[in-house]
Amino acid sequence: MYSFNKSFIEIFYNKLKSFDWFIILLITAISIISLIVLSSLDFNDKDLVEKHFLRIVFSFLIFLIVASINIKVWYNLSYFFYILVIILLVLVDFYGLVGKGAKRWLDVGIFNLQPSELMKIAVILALARYFQYIKTDEIDRVRNLVIPISLIILPFVLVIKQPDLGTALFILVVAISILWLAGLNLKIFTFGTLSLLILAPLSISFLKPYQKQRILTFLNPENDPTGSGYHVIQSKIAIGSGGFFGQGYKEGSQSNLSFLPEPHTDFIFTAYAEQFGFFGCLILLFLFVLLIHRIDVISKLSRSTFGRLLCFGVSFNFFVYIAINIGMVTGLLPVVGVPIPIMSYGGTAMLTSMFALGLVTSAKIHKDVNIY
Repeated sequence: MYSFNKSFIEIFYNKLKSFDWFIILLITAISIISLIVLSSLDFNDKDLVEKHFLRIVFSFLIFLIVASINIKVWYNLSYFFYILVIILLVLVDFYGLVGKGAKRWLDVGIFNLQPSELMKIAVILALARYFQYIKTDEIDRVRNLVIPISLIILPFVLVIKQPDLGTALFILVVAISILWLAGLNLKIFTFGTLSLLILAPLSISFLKPYQKQRILTFLNPENDPTGSGYHVIQSKIAIGSGGFFGQGYKEGSQSNLSFLPEPHTDFIFTAYAEQFGFFGCLILLFLFVLLIHRIDVISKLSRSTFGRLLCFGVSFNFFVYIAINIGMVTGLLPVVGVPIPIMSYGGTAMLTSMFALGLVTSAKIHKDVNIY
């Protein structure tokens, strides 16, 4: 009994040493910044910071569990997880909760689950598994592209129906990046990209009225300053008022006087910029750059194609998250519902980010595992 306990402790200790503590440090730093920003905002919900802290703790436990599981197990579960999330997306159509004109959430008791967020990771897992056994010089063959294209189109259509154009395009962009990294011929990649750009103007006729309005607002937000352009205008005012060093903790007038909409979710970066200024934003962006770079480093350590594509997909996922969110709040991109990883208040977004980082850490811990 003593030897069993000793061996178990040794295994646990060795696995604990294998964790990527740099990623854990970055997660902790970004989480602390998130809690500081939320605590500085004046809300009717006084428990908001406590709820966010509990979500961070719960999601971090998920991160530890996911990271501890052998990467080969995640390889074997990839298609199952993809199918499970597809089923959840279908259930949203029948039993989903409606909010802000869209049906995107399922009530799972503890919190409202948004399956489209999970799909961002499910697509990465499914594509990484598929390309594990496809040779680079055979990827361009039509028969080898039918399955991955189907894996991309199906969730794209289901998410568009909710409607959630931003998340659907997000899934599409991340999935296409994996096709490119897997070895898709540059000519095919370029042709596909140009085709999408050419068809983009035609797709406007299929957009919902509010989606068309978002595009018009992006082109000229001052055209409707008290309506559709209100979010962007107030966001730019808040960021500009922050200056170089910011107005200070709890001194953000745009945020606390309720001029800035959604300062705890999609526009939390704006609230942070108003209080801590350009210098504070540089620190936060530096932390995200370090996180993305660390994920890329881990991708190069993995022996398997699955591990490399998985890590790259997560890395690009975080990059697109951050780029779109910051582009949105600064008026460089249309306003879409894309939170900033780890920082934004939201159960599914936090859970998805931690789950993705857990997969990356699992790839690092089990980098020498041969999944063939």
